[in-house]
Amino acid sequence: MKPPFRKVNYLSNDLDVTRRDDGNLILRLAHGLGDYDRNMIVPLRKWADTEPDTLWLAQRSPDRDWRKITYGEGRAHVEAIAAALLARGLGQSDSVMVLSGNSIEHALFMYGAIAAGVPVSSVSQAYSLMSMDHAKLRYVVDLVKPRVIMVQNGRFFEAALMALDLDGVEIVHVTDAPGSIPSTEFMDLVKTPVGPEVEAAFERLGPDTVCKYLFTSGSTGMPKAVINTHRMLCANAAMVQSVVVDREAIRAQEGPAVTVDWLPWSHTFGGNANLHGAVVAGASFYIDDGRPLPGLFDETIANLKEISPTTYMNVPVAYSMLLGAMEKDPAMAETFFKKLKFCAYGGAALSQDLWERFQQLAIRVTGERVVFTTGFGATETAPVATSVFRVSERVGMIGLPLPGVELKLVPVGATYEVRVRGALVTPGYYHDPKKTADAFDEEGFYRLGDAAKFLDPEQPDLGLVFDGRVAEDFKLDTGTWVQAGNLRVHLVTAAAPAIQDAVICGHDRKYVAALAWPNWVGLSKVVTDPVASASMDLMLGSNELVEHVRRGVKAHNQANPGSSTVIRRVLFMAEPPNMDAGEITDKGYINQKAALTRRADLVEKLYADPPGNDVIVI
Repeated sequence: MKPPFRKVNYLSNDLDVTRRDDGNLILRLAHGLGDYDRNMIVPLRKWADTEPDTLWLAQRSPDRDWRKITYGEGRAHVEAIAAALLARGLGQSDSVMVLSGNSIEHALFMYGAIAAGVPVSSVSQAYSLMSMDHAKLRYVVDLVKPRVIMVQNGRFFEAALMALDLDGVEIVHVTDAPGSIPSTEFMDLVKTPVGPEVEAAFERLGPDTVCKYLFTSGSTGMPKAVINTHRMLCANAAMVQSVVVDREAIRAQEGPAVTVDWLPWSHTFGGNANLHGAVVAGASFYIDDGRPLPGLFDETIANLKEISPTTYMNVPVAYSMLLGAMEKDPAMAETFFKKLKFCAYGGAALSQDLWERFQQLAIRVTGERVVFTTGFGATETAPVATSVFRVSERVGMIGLPLPGVELKLVPVGATYEVRVRGALVTPGYYHDPKKTADAFDEEGFYRLGDAAKFLDPEQPDLGLVFDGRVAEDFKLDTGTWVQAGNLRVHLVTAAAPAIQDAVICGHDRKYVAALAWPNWVGLSKVVTDPVASASMDLMLGSNELVEHVRRGVKAHNQANPGSSTVIRRVLFMAEPPNMDAGEITDKGYINQKAALTRRADLVEKLYADPPGNDVIVI
């Protein structure tokens, strides 16, 4: 008998399915959405009034101590920043921008702008620090025309700022003023006296007031500025909160929820689901300055050795690195699992073998298994449209629509295109009426562009499984459709932990093949020969890696023998995806079309006859 899961009281999965004559399906949860906050500042005020001493935000300082700010202190700073922006004459027709990563000051400035009724854009710092040409940064700044731009460190962002037209733009820095650009100290905003104008601004904040312009990842071109209203974020937060019952009783018994999180606030997952979700829940949010990359993940490990989260959310590659660290450090595992209620993942599918290893460790430490959940949506859906809110031993699910969400499933071959309608959906894209019109169908459903299928068509209440991106699919020369996104997930799983990501090839070809990026952390577990481990080139050409990939992909092919699912060849690429060339978005999503175009020579090499020595033939 398997050990039990740690108990999570979920809402029941009562699904209504309407089957239309045209083959379309409409999915709704029987549970409706109740009341939700009128604006995003309501929950911040609530916790500041009822629990002013509860920790809101914490972040490591240079001396490694935790800088902390309570909900009471946070509200005071947010209102002072709101007063400063209002004193500058800013309002709903203006905007402000943050270029830096997550920080206490970033959160205060963001909520200060929102409290003043000034739309705020948190922009990926990769556009400033990783890009060589700053093309995307210039594009987003020219589009929304911010009146104020905040940076954490003026010196770090000086080169990016110099690439912009700053006429009429005020720069605000937290530390190290840029040497060649006039700027205002962040603390000058915090010291602004708060008058009745802040309360008046709060009263003007309604469900349709714009709170953010949040940029898409730009996986199909330049980023689009998604209009985020208070209705979207407040409704979506209420939807997510509603599927776990007895939250208030749990808080009364165990205290505020605790999360340790790095996901960037320039994206809807980190900034809306995680940060604002924590504000709605009155949770304590520890800002993790680590990243799931070699060397940078050490910071995450240090934080999780000290802080016991009650909920933990991350991307699959981070779980792989976390699990490897905890398997070597029993004390860290004890701290991590001490208060943990459940885990969530997003951005990609979690592999089943990783889930199994995680559960084995949880059982060893606690005697119980841990529930994993995930969601599905987009920047345009604030972001979570569906969620897995039941105990499941299967990963890769996207679950059922949240309360108040309508899903339309439109048949496309053997799968369904997913469309969404509800209070969580954006009214459109800023200054782009054509793309706005194209994004919605004749009934007002937002076209996600993703595909899904039922886990069991006879039992739709068991939920949906992600089935790839419709736009990435292509045909072999036989006319057979290949679902590239879905197959990419299967390849990464089959060759785990050797492959980080891949590009599926085969358009107008006789068979499917793949270009793969190595998972350098995972390769250390596959390639054990010390000679082969001496360099990246030797690792990629090692017999151990070749046989590992061949064995895993062969097993996949045997289980999936169709011409659209069998992968015949794999070629590893040492050069990482290039952001400026559009191969990868700043949140790590691969642009299949851009990568295939830029690496056309490798595609030809992949299909050459006879194949080269570096092509793995399955």
